[in-house]
Amino acid sequence: MTQPQRQHHRSQRKLASTLLDSLTTAVVVLDSNLRLTLLNSAAENLLHVSASTVLNCPLTDIILKAEDLIASLQNAIAQAQPFTARNVALQLPENTVEEVDLTVSNLESPTGLLLELHPTSRINSISQGSFSEEQQITTRSLVKGLAHEVKNPLGGIRGAAQLLERALPNAELKEYTNIIISEADRLRDLVDRMLGPWQPVTFEPVNLVEVVERVMHILQREFKPDLKWQRDYDPSLPEVSGNKDQLIQAILNITRNACQALTQVEHARLTFRTRVMRQFTIGSVRHKQIMHLSITDNGPGIPADLIDRIFFPMISGTAEGSGLGLSISQNIIGQHGGALQVSSRPGNTVFSVFLPFHGPNQTEAADTRHTL
Repeated sequence: MTQPQRQHHRSQRKLASTLLDSLTTAVVVLDSNLRLTLLNSAAENLLHVSASTVLNCPLTDIILKAEDLIASLQNAIAQAQPFTARNVALQLPENTVEEVDLTVSNLESPTGLLLELHPTSRINSISQGSFSEEQQITTRSLVKGLAHEVKNPLGGIRGAAQLLERALPNAELKEYTNIIISEADRLRDLVDRMLGPWQPVTFEPVNLVEVVERVMHILQREFKPDLKWQRDYDPSLPEVSGNKDQLIQAILNITRNACQALTQVEHARLTFRTRVMRQFTIGSVRHKQIMHLSITDNGPGIPADLIDRIFFPMISGTAEGSGLGLSISQNIIGQHGGALQVSSRPGNTVFSVFLPFHGPNQTEAADTRHTL
């Protein structure tokens, strides 16, 4: 092969790689021994791996307990027979499950398989995200109006209780006015918390790992000492554009809920993981790359009848909860141009925080300045 031919060949391979990485469909190429020879960016995101670390590894290294799938793939090679499978559950390391529709095609030179994976859970997440945006707008208008209606009479009730307290002939009766005053203050604070995250946000570069570490520092003193805190950070990720105090509040609300779910669990574990995701759509905006923070607990899971409403205000899975924490977190993250999603089954609940590296009023070009 001549030098110009080699350069043309390299150029063609680079172009093919660029085109594959631009696809939103996850593409995996396997050799005849079911070893990974190629993954595009969408496949890296779906399988939670980096291509540089898994190339030439057996597929069974990243997809576990997949005897039926492996047998089908081996048969596809032996019989040169492509196939399609619906709602395949891929058991990944770290107790993660991704459900996909799978299309398998045969490759002839060299012999192998091309796998196209369409995540059905991602489709549900996009629908959930679109619904969340409408939900936030409706809830915001409703709560703002309700807050003004509630705060005005609360002030009158509190003032009347204070006047009554001064006129009471018996000091023991002040116990009842104190209850009225303290409950009025509690309700006022509750309304302020509902409105607080919707105030204007000032953005600056924020190290999300520092935010997570701060949250852990707060909660480690609040919950049982044998709770295991696991860190899985990608140290190469840049800062996000955001408001540090509000991001601390958002992550704190999510993590406190997880800790509460773990109070009766033996070998309780919380895992914080940061990764970059490429070609990811939030709302109607497609980002070249975003920050993905996952918060995973091994608690009992969120009840099926609650998970679709978990981000609604006043919806709580515990008797003592106000039902505002996750709603507030969702609104904070939404103000940052991000998204908050959840998946749950017994033993594995994952809250996923997706944040652009640039603020909602900045251009996508901010992403390209980082080398990940």
